[in-house]
Amino acid sequence: MNENIATALKAARKIVIKIGSNTLAKPDGTQNTEFMAEFASQCAALIKEGKQIVLVSSGAQVAGVSTTKEWARKKDVHYRQALCSIGQVELMHQWRKAFGAQDIHIGQLLLTKDDFENEHRSLNIRNTLFTLVDEGVVPIINENDSVSIDEMKIGDNDNLSALTAILWSADLLILFSDIDGIYSDNPKTNPNATLIETVKSIPDLRKSIKIGDTNSFGTGGIETKIQAAEKTTVYGIPLLLANGSRENVLVNLENGSVGGTLFLVE
Repeated sequence: MNENIATALKAARKIVIKIGSNTLAKPDGTQNTEFMAEFASQCAALIKEGKQIVLVSSGAQVAGVSTTKEWARKKDVHYRQALCSIGQVELMHQWRKAFGAQDIHIGQLLLTKDDFENEHRSLNIRNTLFTLVDEGVVPIINENDSVSIDEMKIGDNDNLSALTAILWSADLLILFSDIDGIYSDNPKTNPNATLIETVKSIPDLRKSIKIGDTNSFGTGGIETKIQAAEKTTVYGIPLLLANGSRENVLVNLENGSVGGTLFLVE
């Protein structure tokens, strides 16, 4: 039983949850709508406990490929942005269905780096988040990939979720990916790699692990998750990295039966 993770989740009232593209995609690259429905049910259970949830959801490109399969192989940036435009509609449609089954409304916020750097815009985002969650609505955030250019891009939803957690003054940030947490080495190639359950010092962590490449569907990897933790822990917000595909993962994290990597506040 991982008591640190269970304690952190139980103590948190305001929780930002980021779901990566790999968690939202089936092996063939299409949307995992069954996961979305089951995950919405878990969020509803936490909301009934009095917790507030803000969701940062990747998956616009995955949803776009699911909708417009003939564009799957196109690499031109304009096609990729157009694909995200199509996919964002489908992504939100599926989240609306999933949360609607729990009698929960959702709201959408599409953000860019500039939104966080502009004081007036960031205040508006904060006020909108507070209003939505106070009314029992689950905000779903993604980067505005259809209009973002390199100079405006945050680039990955790990760091987007960290910026969101800081702006909203969250109690906990959870990053759900297709890995159980941070290992001493790549567990897919090194059977002796060990899961690091608690991180007290990020500089020490960086010295003790090997950081691999980006995974197949997502734009992030271990590096972006560590960057996110560096951002939030300075503000007193612990970060939990866990495998989103585990059955009833939110419930089992709360009861300590599922593990992950917990970055403690500095």
